[in-house]
Amino acid sequence: MQNLPDIALLLKNRAAEVERALSDALLPFSDEAAIARLQEAMGYALTGGGKRMRPFLVLETAALFGAEDRAMEAAIALEMIHAYSLVHDDLPAMDDAETRRGKPSVHKQYDEAIAILTGDALLTESFFVLTSYEGALCRELCRELSRAAGTHGMVGGQMMDLYPEGETEEHIIALQDRKTGALIECAAAMGALVGGASDEETAALRTYAKKLGLAFQIADDLLDVTQTAEEIGKPAGRDEEMGKATFVGLLGEDGARARLRQVNDEARAALGQVERDTSVLEALLDWQAGRTS
Repeated sequence: MQNLPDIALLLKNRAAEVERALSDALLPFSDEAAIARLQEAMGYALTGGGKRMRPFLVLETAALFGAEDRAMEAAIALEMIHAYSLVHDDLPAMDDAETRRGKPSVHKQYDEAIAILTGDALLTESFFVLTSYEGALCRELCRELSRAAGTHGMVGGQMMDLYPEGETEEHIIALQDRKTGALIECAAAMGALVGGASDEETAALRTYAKKLGLAFQIADDLLDVTQTAEEIGKPAGRDEEMGKATFVGLLGEDGARARLRQVNDEARAALGQVERDTSVLEALLDWQAGRTS
């Protein structure tokens, strides 16, 4: 059996690189107090925690094609979108969450108005970051990210979550493919774009990431009912309290774990179609299945 890399160490090291790049992207701070306050809130939302799985996936997918040195801007642009979504998700009008990653959510640390503007600014800044790429690559990256973040992706998934139309497994998968999975699939696609992957390689990596996103959500649902708020860094049992449809609620814990194993196997099968060293991406599957936060 292939020896897989130490994924926890790789994630930690990549996260440190991403944190530095995110901090640098906010500089210089404005001399105007109000704008500097907004930049401070953006930094609060962006730094100080998180697994950085999405930018990790951008960087490691690009690394398959020897292009990781050109992928950081794509990685942090995607993480800005993810951060903005969390800021807005935590608002009282959405999930009304008081903590995120073990610290007060942005609207609690600052206020609701600043939280809304922080999300708006992060969303906008992400596309500015992508302008560091030129020509067709810039257009394709912007197209990929906007599609994953918008109506047919993350935002559409949040709408489905707020106004559910059923509790079947098909509905939950459709919701999570958009709300959680779209940005994870986007991460692999952006890394493949930067790396100049073939259409066949990109399609296989998309399938892998789509399955990874689904597995990530199933694991999240399991954590929500098996871990404490201190362990996962956010309120536990929140989905059940709000009456949200989850894999655990539909399938039970044992059924959800079985589904998680099945989805991971499907993701591995997709990696088998990529004729490169995909050991890091395979290790990522094992890590997310066994995580405790």
